[in-house]
Amino acid sequence: MKEFKLSKTGYLPQLREAEKSVAFDDSQSIAVLSVKHAGKLASNRNQHMTSTPLPQFKLISLADIADQAERAVAMMEQIRATMLAPTARKEAPRYSLSQLATMLEVEKGSVSHRLTKGDLPSGKLNAAGSRREFTLAETRVWMQEYRKDRLRPKDAEAVTISIGNFKGGVSKTTTAVTLAQGLSLLGHRVLVIDTDPQGSLTTLFGILPDTEVEEQDTILPLAMGTETSIRYAIRPTYWDGIDLVAAAPSLFGAEFLLPARQTQEPGFEFWRVLDLGIDDIRSDYDVVILDTPPALSYTTINAFMASDGIIMPLPPNALDFASASQFWSLFSDLTGELLTKRGLDKHFDFIHVLLARVDSADAASAVIRQWIGQTYAEKVLPVEIPKTAVTGVASAEFGTLYDVSRYDGSARTFKRARDAYDSFVGHVEGSVRTVWARQLAGVRGATPSIDGSCREARR
Repeated sequence: MKEFKLSKTGYLPQLREAEKSVAFDDSQSIAVLSVKHAGKLASNRNQHMTSTPLPQFKLISLADIADQAERAVAMMEQIRATMLAPTARKEAPRYSLSQLATMLEVEKGSVSHRLTKGDLPSGKLNAAGSRREFTLAETRVWMQEYRKDRLRPKDAEAVTISIGNFKGGVSKTTTAVTLAQGLSLLGHRVLVIDTDPQGSLTTLFGILPDTEVEEQDTILPLAMGTETSIRYAIRPTYWDGIDLVAAAPSLFGAEFLLPARQTQEPGFEFWRVLDLGIDDIRSDYDVVILDTPPALSYTTINAFMASDGIIMPLPPNALDFASASQFWSLFSDLTGELLTKRGLDKHFDFIHVLLARVDSADAASAVIRQWIGQTYAEKVLPVEIPKTAVTGVASAEFGTLYDVSRYDGSARTFKRARDAYDSFVGHVEGSVRTVWARQLAGVRGATPSIDGSCREARR
């Protein structure tokens, strides 16, 4: 038995002063939590409650909530108009000659020499005339030229990846956007589909779900059955190489439409709507990334069933770890009901667990990282996304680390965060290339399936 002593970790506010001990059994992978002095704390709490006058609250009507909603939308409009001025639209970063050389993994002099040939974009001098800058589109042309052997083979199709987790606040949407941006910087063409009615991913692309996205701009027409291909909803974004299918609050309707169609339409399979909907565009993109709601909803199920791989961002936090356990248990039960009992199967080319929002100063996280490693083994990516001020600043500006052209804080902190995301993207690209190799080799099982083998059969 290997024991770890923790104190004042603060997982439960009412027991913040309690002394906690954690015992971790390497052989059984079981964590036993014991909390001391809980009775004393409860007594103190009850005494405090009896001596404190109760606060008086004004009753809140539905009209008050409607007013609050209007104020929130108006405030979002003001924030975006201020932070994204003067065009009220996000702009992609530009890259210096040195940054371009770093991304190409060559010497700066090599890029300068290649510029003399005139066969690749030459960029422009900045306003001060002090350095040459390249737009994102120009940078991607360079990357595609230098990385020809690592791009999608001619006869392969897009690899579809779902980003999923039951809990909110685990960097799920940030992971989806940074992965899309990182892959595009490597020369790939990416489609991002927002299946979450909250539209957080849509917001990160500078589009307000409440006011700028209509029902027909989302996957809802697919759920309704009025469309059979997602092509109708695809729009370009400010980031060259990334297209978007946006989300809006109206997407909540899919949670009612899909089960209704399941009962009313003979032979309808609600979990295949998105899978069939993206068939038409698989040859247009290298990677399709699906951002899912923080629940095992009908849209989440659709996203998973359409995917070749799943990435789960998982902070090393006890509650997040427990939620992830429930996630996989429920998903396993559900697929058993939907597929196994029908004689079908589903194969995922990869499942990755990404340690996200890792606070190196948190003693408890070291213990929970061991739990995660024991539980998910080889599925855990060998990279950790640190919880840093860089990501906080980027989020506050409705962006990601890849949106940051210049960071005013610690250069070392920025590099640590950027290196972590670059490593993450690199590992995922490796998985994508493995899937392409399998597609070309035709390596699929003979079991009736809803994955790639069935797609080939339909063609």
